[in-house]
Amino acid sequence: MKIAFGTDEQASLAQVVTEELERQGHEVIVVARGAQWPEVGRAVGQAVADGVADAGVVCCWTGTGVSIAANKVRGVRAALCADAETARGARRWNDANVLALSLRLTSAEVAREILAQFLGAQPDPDEAVQIAELARFDDGR
Repeated sequence: MKIAFGTDEQASLAQVVTEELERQGHEVIVVARGAQWPEVGRAVGQAVADGVADAGVVCCWTGTGVSIAANKVRGVRAALCADAETARGARRWNDANVLALSLRLTSAEVAREILAQFLGAQPDPDEAVQIAELARFDDGR
């Protein structure tokens, strides 16, 4: 899987995330590093929306800013996740395609668990109608 990655600062967790993604066999495409968090979220979101990457991972101090910024890109469903079960649910029930992580709160071990669940889960086909409903929001209706 191709994973777009971005972080607004090169904290140790950012290194852990890219190493873990590569260890899991993913191709990591670093699209933003050290940029302001709005640009990080937008760049990763755009890479996913344009099909350059299959999914994305964004990081900032809280994870909130990059999540908000990524969600401004049409077609992106970014989820800020602090644990593996939330990450699994975000993929399964919300078809999230960008994972946001907090550089402040996420330990290396928890990040590994989150990445495994987020990238290992498959969207639930029963949720497709609700996911499609989100496109109406993009159209401003």
